[in-house]
Amino acid sequence: MLKGITRKKIQSLCFLAGALLFLSLTGCAQNPVTGSHDFVMLSEDSEIAIGRTNHPKIMKQYGRYDDEVLQAYVQNVGDKLAIVSHRSELIYRFTVLDSPVINAFALPGGYVYITRGLMAYLNSEAELAAVLGHEIGHVTARHGVRQQSASQVAGLGYMIGSILFPELRAAPVHQLYNILGGALLSGYGREHELESDGLGAEYLAKAGYDPNAMIDVIRVLKDQETYAAAQAKKQGRKVESYHGLFASHPDNDTRLHEVVATAEDFAKGRKGKVLRTRYLDQINGLAFGDSEEQGIRSGRHFYHLSMKFAVSFPHGWQVNNKADSLQAISAGGKALIEMRAMDLNRKLSPREFITERLDIDNLKAGRRLNIAGLKGYTALFDAGDKIVRVAVIYLKKQAFVFFANTKNRKEFSQFDNEFLATIKSLHILKINEYPFAKAQEIETVLVTKYDNYEAWAKDSRISNSPLMALRLLNGDYPKGELKTGLKAKRIK
Repeated sequence: MLKGITRKKIQSLCFLAGALLFLSLTGCAQNPVTGSHDFVMLSEDSEIAIGRTNHPKIMKQYGRYDDEVLQAYVQNVGDKLAIVSHRSELIYRFTVLDSPVINAFALPGGYVYITRGLMAYLNSEAELAAVLGHEIGHVTARHGVRQQSASQVAGLGYMIGSILFPELRAAPVHQLYNILGGALLSGYGREHELESDGLGAEYLAKAGYDPNAMIDVIRVLKDQETYAAAQAKKQGRKVESYHGLFASHPDNDTRLHEVVATAEDFAKGRKGKVLRTRYLDQINGLAFGDSEEQGIRSGRHFYHLSMKFAVSFPHGWQVNNKADSLQAISAGGKALIEMRAMDLNRKLSPREFITERLDIDNLKAGRRLNIAGLKGYTALFDAGDKIVRVAVIYLKKQAFVFFANTKNRKEFSQFDNEFLATIKSLHILKINEYPFAKAQEIETVLVTKYDNYEAWAKDSRISNSPLMALRLLNGDYPKGELKTGLKAKRIK
């Protein structure tokens, strides 16, 4: 119980927060979709300015995918939806981002983005249109500025409450208010997502696509979420989901089916297009997974063309290519290896690099390394309740730093040989390895009676669970099989 704060005053604060958030739902700006009035604290010009200002930042963060034919195709599909939307007077820009992350989002004012990572898992033009239509729905209903306005009003509620009741400024009450406001805004966001599903389905129907593609694409994304959660559980980490997904499966989401069924009225009896083959032809050759700039995972190996190095991780470990490091995690998350590159600035020995640059001086069992002419040093040190193996190997003007440890200190000796094998596998990229340092691509092929996922998985360079990844790519997760005579995606 919170000392010095009466239940009545806490209830007053909660009431004030709810009342102010209610105002954000019933204010005075006309909603372009419903015609009702919303509390919006930004003009349309200001809304557009947000998109215009932040678009270059998005381009810098993700990068624009370098395929003008594909960019034009996505823009064309998006234009068909935008012209039948509630805000057709806006100029919409649809951009494919060069990112393997599965995502799509929109900025206020008509800036819509989809990653090549998400496009890889879609299986028809109608599904692509469903993703774009959902994001257009966020723009037309002004969800971004409405959410921002609600958040501002929630903050205003706390400020007014703390003036009226000074004792409410205490940290525990501030936390209570944040929880309350977050819960209310979370529900507000769920309504926005469902509204965008409905609007997207409406735009699909009006543009001549099958509105049920909205359910299909959410099913694809839900399968991806289930797979990602299973992978994360193996590694002992959490996973983030695409913003439009919620707890229930789309097959069991009654409200989702209701809004999509309503959209079918806009089809006016026409059979909606799916266009599976046309979409698969368009993404033939699409880069899959890691970009060459970040280096390429191929099975348990990693190749980096511009930095001219390669390294191999233990069999069966999950390899994650992060922006600033490589991580390999054993089954169940029992052991971890992390590798990163750091610039060399002074002529230090590898041991001095560890003690001076990494500031680790309690080294034990240290020894020099000479790996195919590359100088290095490795040792053990205690970090709280863990034993950690650290290693540094010099390659040209960079130091490659390895940290390896186990979740349970007692299991360290079981994994240390694998730690050392990984460290010693680092080498200068060989000419015959250059092809493996090239980005993997999607190849769309006609399935024959000799094709099956197990055979494809054996020949695949996909690092983590290639069998499940191939099934996901083709909408056959978790146990489906290839269908003779149809086109399917594989990785080359």
